[in-house]
Amino acid sequence: MKIVVIGGTGLIGSKMVGQLRKMGHDVLAASPDTGVNTITGEGLSEALKGAEKVVDVANSPSFADDDVMEFFKTSGHNLLAAEKEAGVKHHIALSIVGADRLPNSGYLRAKVEQERLIRESGIPYTILHSTQFFEFAGGIVKEATVGNTVRLSSGLFQPIASDDVVAAMVDITIKDPINGIVEIGGPEKLGMDQFGKIYLDMKQDKREVISDPKALYFGTVIDDQSLVPADNARKGSIRYEDWIRIPGNLR
Repeated sequence: MKIVVIGGTGLIGSKMVGQLRKMGHDVLAASPDTGVNTITGEGLSEALKGAEKVVDVANSPSFADDDVMEFFKTSGHNLLAAEKEAGVKHHIALSIVGADRLPNSGYLRAKVEQERLIRESGIPYTILHSTQFFEFAGGIVKEATVGNTVRLSSGLFQPIASDDVVAAMVDITIKDPINGIVEIGGPEKLGMDQFGKIYLDMKQDKREVISDPKALYFGTVIDDQSLVPADNARKGSIRYEDWIRIPGNLR
């Protein structure tokens, strides 16, 4: 079976490509680096020839509100139109738990728009809503840092290892489309402030974490429900404090 992975050279995409190839599938890692560009359309029709399934795990190079909305609208429109022409039978996309609950975030509004395009395309689909990856710890801390303090929300979320997300995405990809959403989160809930403090402690970084219920995440305030999946969601198996101790994971 031919599977095209859009964003196939990134964190999730590259791992998916490797696993799907080990399973015997004909997998194309599609990205601007490999000559496939969903914004300009370059190489897109050729890449999708004979493809039965397309996985979209691409992300915007800019998280500015207007830029990220333009990216997901343009990329989504071009990709879905090319899939229709190629006769693709299953579109799989990665999105975010709680995106529809946080309209003040420009990034999350753009993900909601991406999902709307998928639903209205007429192509059978499955969307995985994932929580935030453990790998985001450094970026979350950096964005929240002013001087020697890190101001983070005390709101709960349920972060997850990217390997657990990849396993779920591969499972969804090889199955039939459900024309709906699957949710996945990590095995435990943490305050975002706690998440950041564990990261800094492991790095022996002396910056002080300040817990602030009004601290912004992607431009919006979060509470204990904003980024937490439903009780019946899939759960990853890797705990944050175990993951962060694995050599090479702490960055």
